[in-house]
Formats: sequence, C-alpha cells, structure tokens
Amino acid sequence: MRARRTVRVLAAALLCTALALSAPAREVHHETSAVVGFSPQNGQNSAEDLVLQTIAQARSRIRVAMFTFSSRRIAKALVEARARGIDVAVVVDPDNGDGPRSALALLRAGGVGVRRNGHYARMHHKFMVVDGRLGQTGSYNYTYAAATQNAENVLLLRNAPALAAAYEREWQRLWNEAGAPDAAVPDGGP
Repeated sequence: MRARRTVRVLAAALLCTALALSAPAREVHHETSAVVGFSPQNGQNSAEDLVLQTIAQARSRIRVAMFTFSSRRIAKALVEARARGIDVAVVVDPDNGDGPRSALALLRAGGVGVRRNGHYARMHHKFMVVDGRLGQTGSYNYTYAAATQNAENVLLLRNAPALAAAYEREWQRLWNEAGAPDAAVPDGGP
C-alpha cells in the first residue's frame, strides 16, 4: 500500500509539473487524477485491465501509438469500441506480426485504421489518447507477455486535456509520417 501511495504521489507531482509547464491552468476544468496499473497482476490494478477499462469508457475517439501490439484481447476491445461508433486509429512499429490471426489483422477486419511508422530504428512509443482528455502511457506494450510475464506499468492521466493534446499531436505526427494505411482497411483514421 505504501508503494502504491508513493507512486500516486510521484505521478501527481509529475502531472502538476507538466501541466504548469505546458498550459495555462484555465484549460483544466475538472480535477486531474492519475491511476497506475502494474503487471504481471490480475484484478483492478493490473495494467491490462486499466487499458481495457479506458477503452470501454471512450465516447468519441481513441488514438494508439504502440511499439508492439499482439494482444488480441486489447484488439477486440478496440474493435468493439469502433462498433460503438468510436473513431479508433492505431500506429505501430513496422516489425509487428501480421498473420491472418494477428491483432493487427483483427483490427483491420474490424474497420480500425492501422498504419506502420518505419521512420525510426524503433517506433518505441506506448501510449493511448482517449476523447482528448485521457492519456495512457508507461512501459506496457499491448502483448500477452506484457500482461503475464514482464514487469510493466501503465499510467492513466484523467481530465488532463493539455497533456492529452500534446500526446495527440505526437500521435497525429506519427500517423501522417507513416503514410498510407495498411492494406484491407479504408483509411479509418483522421
């Protein structure tokens, strides 16, 4: 419990510093909060469950930049969000697997826009922006190994529009830079 409190205090301090440096205080209309999840772990505090809960709460838009994306469970959640009318788009590193049963194939089949950004040695980002107000980041790749074997973390910043905007600008830059969407999907993104 003490470690969790320490993590929350550190996350809150980091968030306050970032907000103070990046935007006027008037842009934050609700209290900003931070929630952290870890893996491998099951239950409400697991990294995977926090990612899935964040996707389920989306109301208009989800933007994902992910180094490694092979979790069919997270891919299914994003496809379900798309089916609810949420605008979902994903940019990944080009080294992601692409077989017929892969997470990326599932995303494309579900109408989610997918692009591969190969402009770097590694497109090593691991973040998601939801509805322009939530930002999720950390060490957690969307993989089975991250959920069950690796020591990973997810940090979710709620009601943080200035930080979410910064991450969304970076996502848009990566998306545009990636060029054409993967085959078999109409653009599906912005």
